[in-house]
Amino acid sequence: MANTVSPFEDPDRRLAAGRFGMFIFLVSLAMIFAGAILGFLVVRLEDEGNWPPPGMPALPWSLLFSTVILIASSVTFLRATGALRRDDGPGLVRWLSVTLMLALAFLTVQTVAWWDLVGHGMDFSRHLYAWTFYFLTGLHAVHVLGGVIPLWIVTRRVRAGDRSESVRRGVIYTAMYWHFLDVAWVVLYLTLIAGTLGG
Repeated sequence: MANTVSPFEDPDRRLAAGRFGMFIFLVSLAMIFAGAILGFLVVRLEDEGNWPPPGMPALPWSLLFSTVILIASSVTFLRATGALRRDDGPGLVRWLSVTLMLALAFLTVQTVAWWDLVGHGMDFSRHLYAWTFYFLTGLHAVHVLGGVIPLWIVTRRVRAGDRSESVRRGVIYTAMYWHFLDVAWVVLYLTLIAGTLGG
C-alpha cells in the first residue's frame, strides 16, 4: 500500500493549501469592498448636487499622504518576503518592523483626517457625502487594523529569532492580505475622488 502524505504534513503542500485558502478569503473580502463601492456609486449617481455639498469640507489632502504611506508599506513588505526567501534574518526583521511602523502611521493619518473633518462639521447626520466617506474609509481602516494584529505577531516572533515553518507561512499569508488592502485602498481612494467630480 502506497504511503500518502497529508497536505498538513508536507511543508510545501501545507503552504500551497494555505495560500489557496487565503486567496478564497481575499476574494470574499473583494466582494465586500465591491459591494460598498457599488453602493457609493449608486448614491452618488442619484444625487445631482455637488459633492462635497456647500458648507462641507473637501476630501483632505492627508488621504493622499496616507495612500503614499500604504503603498510604501507594500514595498517594504515585498522586501521582507524577499528577505524571507533568501533566509536573510536581519533583513526580514528590519523590513517587517518598517512595514509595521508604516501600518501604524497609516492608521494615525486616517484618524487625524477623520478628526479634522469632524472638527469642520462633517458628521453622519448632515449629508450622504459624509456618511459614504466615513463608511468607505472606516470599512478599510477596520480591515487594516485586522491586518496589523497578525503583522505585529509575526514581527514579534521574527524579532525573537523564531524561523519556524509556521512563522514563515504567517509572513507569507499576512503579506498577501496586506497587498490586497493596498489595492483596495487605492480603488477606494480613486472612487472617492471620482465622486467629487462633476455636479
